[in-house]
Amino acid sequence: MTTEKIRRIRRRLERLIGIAMTEGNALVPLRNGDEIFASMLESIRGAEHTVDMMTFVYWRGDIAQEFARALSERAAAGVRVRLLLDGFGSRLIEKDQLAAMERAGVQVAWFRKPLYLSPLKQNHRCHRKVLVVDETTAFTGGVGIAEEWCGDARNENEWRDTHVRVRGAAVDGIAAAFTQNWAECHDEMFDERDRFVTQDAPGDAIVQVVRGSASFGWQDMQTLIRVMLESAEERVRLATAYFAPDEYFVELLCATARRGVSVEILLPGPHTDKRVCLLAGQRYYEQLTACGVKIHQYRPTMMHAKIITVDSIASLIGSTNFNRRSLDHDEEVMLAVLDAAFTATLDEHFEEDLTLSEPICPRRWKRRSLVRRAQEAAVVPIRRYL
Repeated sequence: MTTEKIRRIRRRLERLIGIAMTEGNALVPLRNGDEIFASMLESIRGAEHTVDMMTFVYWRGDIAQEFARALSERAAAGVRVRLLLDGFGSRLIEKDQLAAMERAGVQVAWFRKPLYLSPLKQNHRCHRKVLVVDETTAFTGGVGIAEEWCGDARNENEWRDTHVRVRGAAVDGIAAAFTQNWAECHDEMFDERDRFVTQDAPGDAIVQVVRGSASFGWQDMQTLIRVMLESAEERVRLATAYFAPDEYFVELLCATARRGVSVEILLPGPHTDKRVCLLAGQRYYEQLTACGVKIHQYRPTMMHAKIITVDSIASLIGSTNFNRRSLDHDEEVMLAVLDAAFTATLDEHFEEDLTLSEPICPRRWKRRSLVRRAQEAAVVPIRRYL
């Protein structure tokens, strides 16, 4: 039965999105900064040919310096190093770090600097997080390069997040996410140091790499999430940093729960970094819990992961939040993974996070204050930008 469920989900995703899944991938989930940054830096420092890195956030702190040094060292050693920064999200990068990287030979490009954009383009950002080393190892997920992600989510200053290290044919799809955005910002898409290697098959995971584009209309990312929710038969678990969906996706969650699927949502709690987005999502708590959706708020620190698991066999992991900005406006990348072992690990992490979270009680939530209701209503006019 499990094999047939995997086949059914796979064919739905392939035909409805139009991207073939790849087999033989090896995926390693990395939880929180201690694991994530150590693995990324190890890969960069071992690079022999190329390093391609893109990020929405590149801020300040020791970890930002450490990445700058690692990228600079490889560039100075003759490795082709390209760094793509979002023009808005990475605006806080320290200028001396930037100058040092460029002196060392790092090719730095900016995605849509707001100063030079039309009003329409300013709203469409590059939210993808991608690192590809020597064309054979890739990373993607939720972390930015900043001290907020350091540590192991032990207190409010160490954010909770998940990244994934990938080897196998899916690396090509992740690399394409980088190239798509690099091509908008730079004249050269590739050079003589790109070897276009044939990927090995080091594992058993089936993976589809889905790119969301900053444009208008229905997007592949929306199709991806819709297929996963409508394919669920037993359980859906959703962890997201920013929960501000439109009415359609709220109803889709409700419909999933009404047909008997267990739907659990894990969201930031008291330590959210964007309270306005939290309020936009809280407006739907009453509707969702009335349908049987269980909502939990993570208490120790900012919950920044972007993960969906379905029926213990399928997972989504990447940069996409469950909000209008990710689904409608931003460049995103998400991995659809069909692998029971990988999904089991993400489910274990989810269960551990639930022990540190507070459930939303439907009866108590219905009695929330008029002030809270007014705050939720106040963000309605801007929710499509959240």
